[in-house]
Amino acid sequence: MMQEKHITVKIKESYPFVDILFGTHTLHKFPEDLYNALREKKKIEDIIDSEGKIYEDLPIKRENKNKASVTIMNGCNNFCSYCIVPYVRGRERSRQPKDIMKEIKVLASEGYKEITLLGQNVNSYLKVEKEKKIPFKEYDGINSFATLLKAINQIDGIERIRFVSPHPKDFTDDVIEAIASCNKVCKLVHLPLQSGSTKVLKEMNRKYTKEQYLALVEKMQERIPNLSLSTDIIVGFPGETQEDFKDTLDIVKKVNFEQVYMFIYSRRVGTPGDKMENQISEEVKHQRFNQLKQLVESQMKEKNQKYIGTTQKVLVEGKSKNNENFLTGRTDSNKVVIFKGDKNLIGRMIELKIVSEHMWYLKGE
Repeated sequence: MMQEKHITVKIKESYPFVDILFGTHTLHKFPEDLYNALREKKKIEDIIDSEGKIYEDLPIKRENKNKASVTIMNGCNNFCSYCIVPYVRGRERSRQPKDIMKEIKVLASEGYKEITLLGQNVNSYLKVEKEKKIPFKEYDGINSFATLLKAINQIDGIERIRFVSPHPKDFTDDVIEAIASCNKVCKLVHLPLQSGSTKVLKEMNRKYTKEQYLALVEKMQERIPNLSLSTDIIVGFPGETQEDFKDTLDIVKKVNFEQVYMFIYSRRVGTPGDKMENQISEEVKHQRFNQLKQLVESQMKEKNQKYIGTTQKVLVEGKSKNNENFLTGRTDSNKVVIFKGDKNLIGRMIELKIVSEHMWYLKGE
């Protein structure tokens, strides 16, 4: 947020006690800025308009000892009309393959079992570098997102690989093949939809149609065994009609997602969506959201039933937040499972028989 000028002005005017303002591109300088603010007893503003560069070896504090997130790229080139990210995080920049592999190998040596690869548009890894002829050093044969997945799949100790968030327009055949062939890559794939209406998708600048999205889903289902899909959906984008919303419900019915992350559209200063005149009323947004929620929950109950009686591999993460007598973990398809067991199981991949479903979680033995 500090990369947005109106936010920095607001903070300086409304919160004069703030000593340091720093943006996403100067994160590596925070210790230096803090030192100077304390030593010189003056306010520091360290925000640059340029995109900056990727700095390696910054210390990371990880709360979880079993699974870790690893950033593979920063920034975004998509300029979806509801999103501020490209304006405040800059253009896409991929980390060097060697640096990513080094970080994951260290995590594996420390006992981490599950890795989630992070990026605003994760499956376009190294795409910009190739298109603009920006130098990068190939390492372990890594020159694309597909080859990165295959290389991580070979790292001893890592048992599960996830990634978020990909973009449907960059789901190339080699990425689909890598997901299908890599035994450690989870077969739950997050495929953001945002809207089921081709008209709204165009207004959102998403660069695909309803038909193209469904065709991609069909291709992935044909090529990836045991595929399940999750998605993001925004309800109430400017200009969305009842017919447009019905298109969204239609895709949800046809695809039958494993998980749906639902959002009510909110305006963000600095985005094209904020300037659109045909804003939807809050009342209509909430009505549509509730209708979508009802559909998703009815599908979820039906999908959960199919787990009962099956055996699932679960990475045990720790004690359940809601009941200390139970342990908790997640399946390959990211379903939360609680079960009674010894705390020595924490950090291990085990098999559980699913005995009941409870909407937002499963119970296992």
